[in-house]
Amino acid sequence: MANNTNGECASRKRLTRKQRKALGRQVSSANPGLEVIHEDAAGIDIGSREHYVAVGPDRDCQPVRSFGCFTMDLRRMAEWLRTCGIKTVVMQSTGVYWIPVYDVLDQHGFDVWLVNARETRNLPGRKSDVQECQWLRKLHTYGLLRKSFRPAAEIRAMRSCWRERAQYVQLAAACVQRMQKALTEMNVQIATVLGDLSGVTGMAILRAIVKGERDGKRLAKFRDPNVKASEETLAQSLEGTWLPEQLAILKRQLSDWDHIQQQMAACDKDLEAMMKDMPAAEVKPQRPAPPPGPKTGKRQRKKASKNQPEFNMAEEQKRLTGVDLTRIDGIQPMTVQTVITEAGLDMSKWLTEHHFVSWIGLAPSNEISGGKVLKRRTRKVKSQLAGALRMAASSLLRSQSYLGAQYRRLRSRLGSPKAITAMAAKIARLIYRMLKYGQEYVDRGEAQYEAKYREQKLRQMMRQAAQQGFALVPLPNRT
Repeated sequence: MANNTNGECASRKRLTRKQRKALGRQVSSANPGLEVIHEDAAGIDIGSREHYVAVGPDRDCQPVRSFGCFTMDLRRMAEWLRTCGIKTVVMQSTGVYWIPVYDVLDQHGFDVWLVNARETRNLPGRKSDVQECQWLRKLHTYGLLRKSFRPAAEIRAMRSCWRERAQYVQLAAACVQRMQKALTEMNVQIATVLGDLSGVTGMAILRAIVKGERDGKRLAKFRDPNVKASEETLAQSLEGTWLPEQLAILKRQLSDWDHIQQQMAACDKDLEAMMKDMPAAEVKPQRPAPPPGPKTGKRQRKKASKNQPEFNMAEEQKRLTGVDLTRIDGIQPMTVQTVITEAGLDMSKWLTEHHFVSWIGLAPSNEISGGKVLKRRTRKVKSQLAGALRMAASSLLRSQSYLGAQYRRLRSRLGSPKAITAMAAKIARLIYRMLKYGQEYVDRGEAQYEAKYREQKLRQMMRQAAQQGFALVPLPNRT
């Protein structure tokens, strides 16, 4: 009997992906019944003012109850669920209202499941909160829902601080835009001379203007030696009409910009303290890395982002992860911080790297009908990690590296949007492998990619020629 079982397992492994899917459909059609997976389950419909909770009809004479949103109401909810013998609770991720409910129930020892509302909404007739919580409990009872990912408490704290800092960065950029608009309306064309108004020269000139200086030649004295424009050109751009209402806007926006910088510095201080409190990563044994490819040109220099925190964030990231993720072309310390705060450090939450890419929202969601793929497109998700990886992929356009050559090849064949998404998924897979196995990334070089692509193209041409009854013959070497 054991030999037959081993033979069946071996034959199943040799099946193609299409055959395995067909076998899965046969198995599911042979046993269409539903099995109870979570017997002691409850469902909660989350609201802003009250929450509706449903248990099995055999657990209480009133199986559906409503509770308020105060902490004492949530504790009453937990005590009622405990008296009903509930062990696992399911709820939807509705705004931020689910977070207090999740925390209180988790403190009381319940197995709390947070699920995506997109997977539970396609059913007609569920129009009330009472029916919603009952439907959630029924789906969870039969194991038809998937548990959403929620990082550890220390990662969540760091994520809140990092997201707040990102909002301050956006507010600072808006202040710079308003100051530039006010200067343009006064015909002070400093923005055409300076590439960055928030740089050393730009901020010095703005502060002098706010204090009352109007002479363009004196304002041009604040020019930094690194500015390409001459002092004379800068002085000519600083001649304007000086409207009082626009000067008032300039003063207020500059004050807001200073306040935002102070708030960003406070976030950096808290972020540094959180990272120092976290333990260092376990050092994993290194497997022999492949040799790096030959250098074909100047490697793209990674410039530090202007919005990067003041402390040495890259060293702290390397201590926490155990690897240097910035070795991947296009990855900056700001991108690494987004990876840590959004996905955490434990990659065992995802079974494979493909699950990780799908969770981010970079995997194609195929629409299949009649055995044909109608559309291939990624799911519409709001993921800050996906946006950061897309930004990293778009920076590979001029990178003289293996990833840069691959991106340019995909860009010429698929177009820029699809190539960016494909390379973002590639970078996500590299990050997954580095964090899970602790292996450093080694760039194999642009030349190795071009040689690999040439061999692949040659094999394809030889296969096509053989199908038509021809053979490829190499040309003799020309002197």
